Amino acid sequence: MPNNLPEAFQGWGLSWAGLRDNRQGEWWLAAQGVLILLNLLPATPAPLSLGLVWPWPLALVGWSLLAIGLLLAAAAFLRLGSSLSPLPDPKPGAGLVTSGAYGRCRHPLYQAVLICGLGLSLALGSLLHLALLLALIAVLGGKARREERGLIAQHPAYASYRAETAAIIPGLPWLDWRH
Repeated sequence: MPNNLPEAFQGWGLSWAGLRDNRQGEWWLAAQGVLILLNLLPATPAPLSLGLVWPWPLALVGWSLLAIGLLLAAAAFLRLGSSLSPLPDPKPGAGLVTSGAYGRCRHPLYQAVLICGLGLSLALGSLLHLALLLALIAVLGGKARREERGLIAQHPAYASYRAETAAIIPGLPWLDWRH
C-alpha cells in the first residue's frame, strides 16, 4: 500500500520527466485534466445575466445526462480494471478489454466524459461549458488516436476490434473512426 500520493500513481506511469517531454502522452492528459477542472467554473454568461430564463426541461435533461455519464464512467472504469491508465500509451503487459462498455465503443471513458460535458452545458445553459465541451472533443479525439497507435502495436487483435467497434460516439465522423 503506497504511503503517499505520488507513490500511488507510480503504477500509472506518471512522472515529472514524462510531463516535461510527453513521452507517454502526458500533455494530452494535462489538457484533458485542465478542461475537466474548468468545468467547475460557474455558467458564463449566466442565462439570467442575458435576461433569459433557462428552460427547466433542458436543465433536467442536462442533469440527467450528467448522471448517466458518471454511471457510464464508473462502469467503464471497473471493466478496465488493472489495465486502466490515464495516459494514452497503454500500460506494458495490460490486456485488451473488448467486453462490457468496451463492446459498445473503444473509448467508453472518453464517451462518458463527453456525455457529462454535454449534460453540464445543457444543465447550466452556459456558453463557456459548451466551448469546454468542444475543446474536450478535440483533446479526447487526439488522445484516443495516440492511444490506438500503442494498442495496435501491443495487441494485433486491436485492428479488427477497431474496424468493428465505434471509437467514441457511433455515427459522428470526428468521434467514430474505424480505419
